Amino acid sequence: MPEPQPPSPATEERPRPRSTGDLFWSFTWLALQGFGGVLAVVQRELVEKKRWMTNEEFVEDWAVAQIMPGPNVVNLSVMIGDRYFGLRGAVAALAGMLTFPLLLVLVLAITYAQFASHPAVAGALRGMGAVAAGLVAGVGLKLSMALRRHPLGAVGCVLVAALTFGGMALLRLPLAWVLPVLGGTACALTWRKIPA
Repeated sequence: MPEPQPPSPATEERPRPRSTGDLFWSFTWLALQGFGGVLAVVQRELVEKKRWMTNEEFVEDWAVAQIMPGPNVVNLSVMIGDRYFGLRGAVAALAGMLTFPLLLVLVLAITYAQFASHPAVAGALRGMGAVAAGLVAGVGLKLSMALRRHPLGAVGCVLVAALTFGGMALLRLPLAWVLPVLGGTACALTWRKIPA
């Protein structure tokens, strides 16, 4: 029987969470930064700062998180926690993602109920919406770089993205139709291109 091979140097040097506590506080910090959309923050923190994932891994995991029911970033936190510490890690990451933000949202909801009719509050919320849209667009451009090595190639990926955008934004088709049709087609085409 062959002896198990030692892990490669790249695997040994790769950063990872030190403990379930590290997962909890890391995801708490992510969630508390995520005003207007947490995608940009999660990608920056997990890929660029902590380096727990590569950009390609983030794109793949984010795609899985999006097709599962529930909030995308919560699904991603459970997947990452499970990857490093099993069920304990999944629970720690989930608790980090939800505990303090839930308390903060409750306080903000109570405060907003008292000041919602004030014009300055309405203007501030419209301004935050524009910032959130810019963050999502910026992250989309960053993540598109990971598609250069996708089996469908750049043209195939751009075509799928354009069809998805057209179906959702222009034709206003429900996600329940677009996801199985275009997502299923992209999965099938990718599977055929991957060498056996």
